[in-house]
Amino acid sequence: MKTKIRHFHIPIFIPDFGCPFRCIFCNQKTITSTNTHPSASDIQSQIEQWLTTIPTVDCVVEIAFFGGNFTGIPAEIQQTYLTAAAPFLESNRVQSIRISTRPDAISEEILLQLKKYGVRSIELGAQSLNNKVLKAAQRGHTAEDVIQASSLILKHGFTLGLQMMVGLPSDNAETALKTAQKIIEIGAHETRIYPLLVIKNTDLETQFLQGKYIPLSLEEAINQTAPIYELFEKHKITILKVGLHPSEGFNSGEELIAGPYHPNFRELVLSRIWKNRFKKIPADKDSTLKITVNPSEINHAIGFGGENKKELEISFISVQFIQDVHVQKGSYIIDTL
Repeated sequence: MKTKIRHFHIPIFIPDFGCPFRCIFCNQKTITSTNTHPSASDIQSQIEQWLTTIPTVDCVVEIAFFGGNFTGIPAEIQQTYLTAAAPFLESNRVQSIRISTRPDAISEEILLQLKKYGVRSIELGAQSLNNKVLKAAQRGHTAEDVIQASSLILKHGFTLGLQMMVGLPSDNAETALKTAQKIIEIGAHETRIYPLLVIKNTDLETQFLQGKYIPLSLEEAINQTAPIYELFEKHKITILKVGLHPSEGFNSGEELIAGPYHPNFRELVLSRIWKNRFKKIPADKDSTLKITVNPSEINHAIGFGGENKKELEISFISVQFIQDVHVQKGSYIIDTL
């Protein structure tokens, strides 16, 4: 049997560092639960600490600089951070580096420098590919900037990630889906999907309190994200994350003002995808329904908290879920008795 290789990220957060603009939704210090910028020794200590928790065989380890505009940081500080990571690459304890940055902070020169230091993956905070939405979010760049930067990144052989959001001001389900379609057309390998949240000490909080912005409900965010998720899966785009990482400030409500936050947002989206699939099954209150799915998708098919099974049970005597490794992922077989 072929050994499965596991992938691990070592996150290094540099909140707001290098960002020339303050987007209406952004407070990276809250999102990342980090208030300071790391020194070179901090970075090395964090990497060493993370490596003690990661297996030493059958895995790929990547250092990931998140939370700021990495290529907008002064060049000498970029080099300091990347140099701090270099010994771990040289010893092969870490295999690559990932950075997150803005689309208007990419150039041929920058990419050549990143490649020299072992960076292999670059994520751009696109958020939307609609210029009206980008302007409303005060992003400070255009959709054309995303396209141009992505082209350069792909030209130089990096893995390209494009992050997007749902629920932005001036956005809707249709334009968000179009953003996803454009991300695919651009040629991104990876993506992250975030529902917009109103976080404390942001311009969006001011708009919300003034009644100028109404966030999506959790139900609306799930409904908008589900078809986007399916579209990315259909086109083999790796979905790295759906929803913001749970934090103490979010879970307590201390930092979160409003919006569709749920610590299990991805599971809710996957549950909704399966719920939508099961709508095609005709009701038969005189029969027992048997649904066979791939074992890897059994929990999503049954639904978060068993919601899909409970809904189906309204239309059948009973509902049984069966696992079969031969069933293709995303498909199911039904039988009624």
